[in-house]
Amino acid sequence: MSAVAARENAAMRICVLSGGVGGARFLQGLLSVAAPEDEVTVIGNTADDIWLFGLKVCPDLDTIMYTLGDGIDAERRWGRSDETWSAKAELAEYGVEPTWFGLGDKDLATHLVRTQMLQAGYTLSAVTRALCARWQPGVDLVPMSDDRVETHILIDDDDSDTGQRAIHFQEYWVRLRAGIPVRGVLVVGLEDARPAPGVLDAIGAADVVLLPPSNPIVSIGPIVGVPGVAAALRATAAPVVGVSPIIGGAAVRGMADQLLLGLGVPVSASGVALHLGARSRGGLLDGWLVDDQDTPARDAVSAAGIHARCVPLWMNDPTTTAALAQDSLALAADLAAVGTPR
Repeated sequence: MSAVAARENAAMRICVLSGGVGGARFLQGLLSVAAPEDEVTVIGNTADDIWLFGLKVCPDLDTIMYTLGDGIDAERRWGRSDETWSAKAELAEYGVEPTWFGLGDKDLATHLVRTQMLQAGYTLSAVTRALCARWQPGVDLVPMSDDRVETHILIDDDDSDTGQRAIHFQEYWVRLRAGIPVRGVLVVGLEDARPAPGVLDAIGAADVVLLPPSNPIVSIGPIVGVPGVAAALRATAAPVVGVSPIIGGAAVRGMADQLLLGLGVPVSASGVALHLGARSRGGLLDGWLVDDQDTPARDAVSAAGIHARCVPLWMNDPTTTAALAQDSLALAADLAAVGTPR
């Protein structure tokens, strides 16, 4: 029996704070175990967004939308399936920069529609709803903010007066392939951003809040950094359960290890949990799932006031992905049954 069914078939309101690839895959599992009447709201990270070739690109929102709408490239886990790259080749012939970031022809249509609507005065929230009307992702996908927020990475630069310079996160990830040390993370515009309509309501009304295995620095960090979001998480009556993005001392995917090291956070399941902190002690988490091979981390996490549980975290296929989502809901149900001190 699923954690949902165990609630006597009552509909659940599930709120998920998500980045791109890892979050999207987790959401596939979640939807496979959720009841049809359950309401899933996904608050998507927009700090990875970038303006390219005059177009607004929202990588994390699009990855969630394409994945849940069955339009993602299954091998890459980003971009459109059966994609072609004629526009990218033509831009290169014109010598248009940047050459390190390419938009596929199908993907280009999404960015054209988004940009046209934004320029017509629609908010990013409204645009996202319009795009999702085509893809029918099965969730209410809400950007963390309608305001422009962009993550920049501080790297070494011997030619700079300060010895460092800031580059857009996408340049660090795509062009440099996260291959050089991180000296700092700057989320430009975050302090002045406002939560998008529905964000605070979704957190406050939730029966459970989930943090899937997304990058804690550049995915989850910006979402909870939007003014009012962290306070809403601390105030909600719902248990807040996270999934470690670190297994065996290494990032499951992406560059979380470089970012954590750059900010002085241990690259471990317990290090990330302690970075987020326990709600009972002013942090964000009630529960934390760590992989079976990271069993020693459970004691450190528990000592910090976070209920830790060891389960398999690898999302290798639909079955293991569904099991992880089930385990997340089960831990949340157990925490709700005993009450989560805050």
